[in-house]
Amino acid sequence: MPLYFLMGNITENGQRRLRDNPDLVVEAARDCDCDGAEILTQYAVLGRFDFVMLAEADDNDAVARLSLEMSHRVGMHIETLPAIALSQLAEPDDDKDDGELAYADAPDTEWQLPDREED
Repeated sequence: MPLYFLMGNITENGQRRLRDNPDLVVEAARDCDCDGAEILTQYAVLGRFDFVMLAEADDNDAVARLSLEMSHRVGMHIETLPAIALSQLAEPDDDKDDGELAYADAPDTEWQLPDREED
């Protein structure tokens, strides 16, 4: 089933609701009954968005209904992004099994900033 990221920002109305019920977002996801779509996990985040949710849905129509339902229940603006596994972007290699395609090749050395030239 396809995965989607729902990136949400709380509206003023949602802020009031959240202040009255700190579990509002979790409860809304649990109580949301959208055929063909469900929220798998949720995170409160810092930065451009207030919440990030990972959802699984049958198709775009199902996730759109889920997004609208969550928007209404919580009071948030949601931007929905389809998630494409990296393994689907890579060219299949006959020598690798499917499990290996999901991960990027790790470098042999630890990452570090390049040396700066002194002025």
